[in-house]
Order: sequence, then structure tokens, then C-alpha cells
Amino acid sequence: MSAPAGWAYLVRCADGTLYAGWTTDTARRTAAHNAGRGARYTRSRRPVALAYREACPSRSAAMRREAALKRLSRPEKEALCAAWAAGPDAAAAQRQAGPAAGTEQSAPCGTQGGKTP
Repeated sequence: MSAPAGWAYLVRCADGTLYAGWTTDTARRTAAHNAGRGARYTRSRRPVALAYREACPSRSAAMRREAALKRLSRPEKEALCAAWAAGPDAAAAQRQAGPAAGTEQSAPCGTQGGKTP
């Protein structure tokens, strides 16, 4: 299996908020957020820690998934983070059976409405 072309991610800021983004390298991007070179939102809320990440087959898919993550409610984002922390199988199950199952927001990266394009 080849390496993902992009990642959609959530970082937890020092004030407890969650920031959604996309990148090609989550470790580098998290370090950039913590160095104050990430996003304006995270600059004043450091340090941040990676709370969730999802592999995407392309950069455009990662950008679409970032937009979908931003539309999720806080409880939905927290559920994704908790499932991801529990392990990859739990995170996949949460995406499939989450509160908004069958929608673009809860579908795995690169899919629409649970169907592979």
C-alpha cells in the first residue's frame, strides 16, 4: 500500500479547542503550529497536540475532508478524537456509525455518502 498523499487532522489547543486542517506531513505541521508558524488560530493557543488524523488518497481529498471536519459539531469531533485515541479500528467504526453516518462529514476520506467514487 502506498503512502497517503495527504492527511486531514484535528489538533487540540492548550485552551481545549479543536483546530481542523490538512497537510502532507502531520508531524511537521504540528511542529509548525507549536512554533507559531501554523495557523493564526493556533498561534495564541499553544501548545497544540495531534488529536486525530485521517489518511487521504490525494491533496484535494484531504482538503475536502478538512472542510467536512470543520462542519462537524464539537461532540462529533470529540467522538472522532476519542475513537482515534482508542485505536485505528475504533476510529474507522466511529466514522462509519457516527451521529451523521452516511453523510460526507462522517464518511472516510475520499468517499461520498459511504460510496467509493
